[in-house]
Amino acid sequence: MPTKKPIDTKKNIQETTHHTLKKLEEENKQLNQELIDKNDKYLRTLADFQNYQKRMEKELQTQKEDIKKKYLLELLDLTELLKKAYDDSNPKSGLKLLLENLDKFLEKEGITYIDCKGKPFNYQLHNAVSTIEQSECPDGTILDEIKKGYLIGEKLLRPACVIVAKKKL
Repeated sequence: MPTKKPIDTKKNIQETTHHTLKKLEEENKQLNQELIDKNDKYLRTLADFQNYQKRMEKELQTQKEDIKKKYLLELLDLTELLKKAYDDSNPKSGLKLLLENLDKFLEKEGITYIDCKGKPFNYQLHNAVSTIEQSECPDGTILDEIKKGYLIGEKLLRPACVIVAKKKL
């Protein structure tokens, strides 16, 4: 009888090993399938992202072309007005019309002039080209404007080039 017991144990070990091996093979298949599924999902996501990038590049290109077209059309209108003013016997009226159209265009685009003569110097809006000693003006007052400055909305488009007063000692 004692010999029978080890045989049963050996059989049990074989069955347990076989069962464990089968379980591991099943788990391996399942993990392989998950890996295939995740790889497929990754590849699809990558393809979607690449398509998105291409679509965005096309949209940006289209936007750039639309903006360019918009400004070129405005420029063509202004060019035609300038040519008419050039051909006119009294070009002053034509130039006045051209300047009015330019002002309307700038206003439509949200561009405003920075009024600075007689105001205090602001380094964020003004570029001091020169200083002149003055006794009757407060220090840092803008005396003259060399080049106009402009804002687009609330942001600086171009600083005004100005001459600033310096208190005479």
